[in-house]
Amino acid sequence: MQGGARIALMPGCGLAMSAFAQSASSPTSIFAPQSTPAQSIFDLSLFVLMVTGAIFIVVFSLLVYAVVKFRKRGAEGSEPAQVYGSSQVELAWTVIPILIVVVLFLATARVIAGIQNPVRPTNALEVTVIGHQFWWEYRYPSLKVVTANELHLPVGEPAFLTLLSADTDHSFWVPRLGGKTDLIPNHPNSMWMDPREAGLYLGQCAQYCGTQHAKMLLRVYVQSREDFDRWIRDQSQPASGGQRIFETLSCVNCHTVTGTSAKGRFGPDLTHLMSRETIASGAAPNTPGNLRRWMQDPGVIKPGSKMPAMGLSDPELDALTAYLETLR
Repeated sequence: MQGGARIALMPGCGLAMSAFAQSASSPTSIFAPQSTPAQSIFDLSLFVLMVTGAIFIVVFSLLVYAVVKFRKRGAEGSEPAQVYGSSQVELAWTVIPILIVVVLFLATARVIAGIQNPVRPTNALEVTVIGHQFWWEYRYPSLKVVTANELHLPVGEPAFLTLLSADTDHSFWVPRLGGKTDLIPNHPNSMWMDPREAGLYLGQCAQYCGTQHAKMLLRVYVQSREDFDRWIRDQSQPASGGQRIFETLSCVNCHTVTGTSAKGRFGPDLTHLMSRETIASGAAPNTPGNLRRWMQDPGVIKPGSKMPAMGLSDPELDALTAYLETLR
């Protein structure tokens, strides 16, 4: 029976390990941390899980013991001996929970302090993150670069993010790089991360912020220092290509294109639009066809988008799409 029970348990363990492996391979998994804050949160969650698991085992074992030992047998009608006013029992169920709570409190406080009060190197990368309905704006003040929806960071180096909101509550959450941190209007917040491995990390606005909350996606590109410096150089260049059709439309009231009369701040900076892999905050791949569809009727790609349908004719759409394709 023991051997049979052991064999019966093995498929269940295999399924659990398989489920854990699949979750760890997800691009938004908390079980595959790739930065110090995310690792600290992951380690703390495992510690809490072990403590609560031990409590469950002890309580469940005592419950099974009581059920088996004191179950009614045959015609036996007398109650087991009753215990009243046991100082030992009362002391145990008071002191032990207090000790458990204190241990969990100290462990949590240590992680929070480590994440919120890190040692900041003098040359650390500073990025200002501004949440909009329903897209992300990224500003690199010391590098004089502004981009949208795709955050670029160098691998192995700490980056400190200042989180601001342009309208309502948002929340910045890239599970493999750090914990969820809210963006509150008129209340600057901050977080940091030091990605350990190059690659694309996905996230999500984790605070309901309106009709397109579900499509306010996050994409963090972690690059080698050489690739990151190259990206910064490319982003620092002025936009190229024709611009007449663009400047005659109301696009200039919402968007910025460096070197043109477009100085709007309500929508994303389009100076290097074609260097991004997606449009509409990750809602669609950045292709000429999607660009044209987006300008013709944004609601087709992102219902509830703040960008209005411009009512452009086919020739105007073709000319504007051709111009936007030059913004690299």
